[in-house]
Amino acid sequence: MTKALENKWLYGVVATFFVVFSVGIVFQQYWVLAIPVAVAIAGLAFFSLDKLMWFVIFATPLSITLTDKQFNLGLSLPTEPLLFGVLCIVVFKWLSTKKSDPLFWKHPIVLAILFYLFWILVTSLTSEYPVVSLKFFLVKLWFIVPYFYVMVYIFKSDVKNYNRFFWLFLIPLAIAAIYTLTVHAQHDFSKPSSTWVMFPLFKEHTSWGAVLAIFYPVSIYLVARKGDLGIRAIAMVIFIIMTLALVFSYTRAAWVSLIAAGFIYVLLYYKVKFSHVLVLGLAGLVMLFSARDEIAKKFEGNKQDSSEQLGEHVQSISNVSTDASNLERINRWKSAYRMFEERPIVGWGPGTYMFVYAPFQKPHEKTIISTNAGNRGNAHSEYLGPLAESGVLGMVSVIILVIVFMVYGIKLYHALDKGPLKDYTVLAILGLITYFTHGFLNNFLDMDKASAPVWGFAAVLVSIDLYYRKNKELSAKAK
Repeated sequence: MTKALENKWLYGVVATFFVVFSVGIVFQQYWVLAIPVAVAIAGLAFFSLDKLMWFVIFATPLSITLTDKQFNLGLSLPTEPLLFGVLCIVVFKWLSTKKSDPLFWKHPIVLAILFYLFWILVTSLTSEYPVVSLKFFLVKLWFIVPYFYVMVYIFKSDVKNYNRFFWLFLIPLAIAAIYTLTVHAQHDFSKPSSTWVMFPLFKEHTSWGAVLAIFYPVSIYLVARKGDLGIRAIAMVIFIIMTLALVFSYTRAAWVSLIAAGFIYVLLYYKVKFSHVLVLGLAGLVMLFSARDEIAKKFEGNKQDSSEQLGEHVQSISNVSTDASNLERINRWKSAYRMFEERPIVGWGPGTYMFVYAPFQKPHEKTIISTNAGNRGNAHSEYLGPLAESGVLGMVSVIILVIVFMVYGIKLYHALDKGPLKDYTVLAILGLITYFTHGFLNNFLDMDKASAPVWGFAAVLVSIDLYYRKNKELSAKAK
């Protein structure tokens, strides 16, 4: 039955193509040739959704964002139209089959994501600009449903799909890195040019550095693991390319996030108890709070601006007196907090920060790169942005996400026997650590390039926990 239906679909696509092609040629309306392409993609989504998702994963690092400056809108091609199509197919299947997996819907990570989405929807309805916020909510859906929900079931169908996911994102990311390094070399790897040489594949260097950092542990793993020497040689080349791209991205937040991931890996490797980590963390916070005046003076005394010299560039991380990038972040954070103070419960609406923050800036806090036009990004924080846009529960929903990712990821890691699934789990944990550490300084979950690894790694944790953790035979097949 299914085979016959697939054949009918194939014949229909071929017939449609020739009819539309003929019409387009005769009337010289060549844009109509997109119609059979759309039909083909829709058929692929219905009958082979996994193959469409693999194409989307591969295309994500190489997608190009087209922007409309008049309406301050952007769309990544070809990924976002395809993701929207996948969302529609999934919703149609939900409505038509009415089947659900109770294990999936009861998983704590899934519940945390549902709460995160629910509060975005609620605050979209109370938004200062409801159309902007509802569009923001829709974008969240077409990222989370394909990259998380669909990928969970793709991982469930074949344990080897974890490895496919890593390679299919890493290879095009390395291609993007080669392109970026080639353009950068034409400008002598200068720091000023580092902010734009990845365009049009990435908008600027901070998002570029963030995505490189998320997948950097994967590049290390593929070199270090046992296996075919030819595959490991390819992995080594990719690792070198990734390393060079990270260094010449001049993205300080990405470097810091990798240090945090390395610290967490050491704790996991030596099986340090979570309670001990919590006690040490609290003790560290108390010490930092007690020495806050001395630390502030130290930061204020640092006059080292960002530089092409890597040592000086690292030193500039704590410069809050003259470094324009650091000062502008502080300006955005303070504006976000003032927005929260005015609307603490539901905020100003998801996605609206850039449209409403200008009046909340103080003249003495503005920098040479400040703007009132809302055309240079958002709150630069994965935590303060939701606080301003969705109120206190907006920030709480993100914090809950991070806590649930870490708690259940670490529990899963310790529950698994040594092997590939344990390795995949730690890679997901480290990737999420890099992003949410980076999230203190930037936020990129409104981009397909960051959403794919973040929600994809969440899917890795959920699928392994639900479908593979207790199955020794399937775990062995992952090798």
